[in-house]
Amino acid sequence: MLEQEPAPVAPSPVAPDLGDLGGYVVDGAGRIVAANDRALRLLRLNRADVLGRDHHDLLHRGPDGSTGPRAQCPLMDAVLSRAACSGSAVFFQRGDGRLLPVHWTATPAPGEDGTATLVLFHPSADDVTVRAPGSLSELERLALLAETTTSLTSTMNEGETLDRLAGLVLPRLADWVVVDLVDDAGDVRRARVVECRPGGAVRHPELEGPIPAVTARSQLPLSRALRGGAASLAGPQLYRGEPDSGIAVVQRELFAATGMHSAAIAPIRGAREVLGALTLGRGGNPVPFATRDLSLLEDITRRAGLAISNSRLYQRQRRVAETMQRHLLPRLPDVPGVELHAAYESAPDASQVGGDWYDAFGLPDGATALVVGDVVGHDLEAAAGMAQLRNMLRALAWSHRHRPSGAVDRLDHAMGRLADPTTATVLLGHLVPEPDEGWTWTWTNAGHPPPLLVTSDGRTEYLDAQRGLLLGTGVPVTRGDASVRLTPGSTLLLYTDGLVESRADGIEPGLTRLRRHAAALAHHALGSFCDRLLERVRPPDNDDDVALLAVRVPGRPDR
Repeated sequence: MLEQEPAPVAPSPVAPDLGDLGGYVVDGAGRIVAANDRALRLLRLNRADVLGRDHHDLLHRGPDGSTGPRAQCPLMDAVLSRAACSGSAVFFQRGDGRLLPVHWTATPAPGEDGTATLVLFHPSADDVTVRAPGSLSELERLALLAETTTSLTSTMNEGETLDRLAGLVLPRLADWVVVDLVDDAGDVRRARVVECRPGGAVRHPELEGPIPAVTARSQLPLSRALRGGAASLAGPQLYRGEPDSGIAVVQRELFAATGMHSAAIAPIRGAREVLGALTLGRGGNPVPFATRDLSLLEDITRRAGLAISNSRLYQRQRRVAETMQRHLLPRLPDVPGVELHAAYESAPDASQVGGDWYDAFGLPDGATALVVGDVVGHDLEAAAGMAQLRNMLRALAWSHRHRPSGAVDRLDHAMGRLADPTTATVLLGHLVPEPDEGWTWTWTNAGHPPPLLVTSDGRTEYLDAQRGLLLGTGVPVTRGDASVRLTPGSTLLLYTDGLVESRADGIEPGLTRLRRHAAALAHHALGSFCDRLLERVRPPDNDDDVALLAVRVPGRPDR
């Protein structure tokens, strides 16, 4: 017989003996007010799990496990129309996460208010083989772990690792993903809160940010995970009492904001330290996490820990290289009457450090040496090689101050005797003051992009004479020099290929773009001229760093 939930309303109708049929009664608002024992056994639910719950939200699913719109549910249509009808195009969500395909019949139930409906059902197949989201077969588990390994270990960017992690588990395992990370100082940051919605994953930055530090006395699941404890289950009920730490307060707010009714939390471990914790949560999916889900979660966090450890190690090395590179780049000299401006920018994705450099220094004869160069490579060795070549070229330029090509040829010859041979491009020139207050630029080029000369009225010219072989090839070569008289107010721009080269299009479109923008910006102050060129010219797909050196000679005096 159907058992009714006590309530201060008109009594719900009592169904007759239903035999092997499952049955439940819903009131006019669609809430389940009674259910027989057979229904509870078929649905793998307890009476407390169903009474008072909306029957469409709790039970009705499509073949893929999704909760469809009420307007498209045939059973809901029967209940709302209070017409006796039956069908089979419905799956019921069981308490163990699986889907039960059913034949059903809905008929008005007798009662005082006349709004109750009796729903009868029985399985449409003896063997239930359909699973709800979050319940994976062993083969699917193995496939997910293989995909996790491949995806997470193919990037060295921590933020991208977290985004990929969210994409792997949503919606296969959860409706929500929360990642908390511990930095080198022991501070905890909620790095990602991501929700799975029908249109795709949605990040919630308002729920992210710093959270209180881990305390040794807190025994709640997230605190234990951040100390390296075993994976565990959690729910909002754990955080309803008196909080034992600041993290407990944050977790209570998280459950309230997200609507999660069940969560599984596991530590993210590195080789020697705890890197953070991963929380998977379910809100829309009514099936709670079970202990059997924790082993899969721990397998995922082991892979996430390896990826985050590698990313942090790579970024530490990169910061060391970038810091060394920036400290090795020189301060520009004061040249009377001449403006000098330099800039260096690392790779846009912050994943690579290169050997690009600039230099400027005075020579004994009154000339000023200007240099840009690029050592092949994107790592600490490239940055170290840049420093070595820069210092060698300074010494050689001082001793061969009358001919830039002589210093570059000697540098090329010396590179063959270095302990760690490398290749590089370099452009060296002398800015020489003339007796009539003009300026001459004499340069040599070893495989480097040509300097760009921009007049004060916006005319441009690439100085591509004397472009020779790059350094370090071991091929004997004698390079030449070229000279040009700089017109008053003109700007000379030296740069590395990161400013103009695109992986997809090569260097020529970038050279054209640089020339066009330089002409349009010729009237700007030199600092603004350089900053805007970096903004406008650098290709979006460029993964190299950029060094830039610009010089502007005096204009004609006003008469």
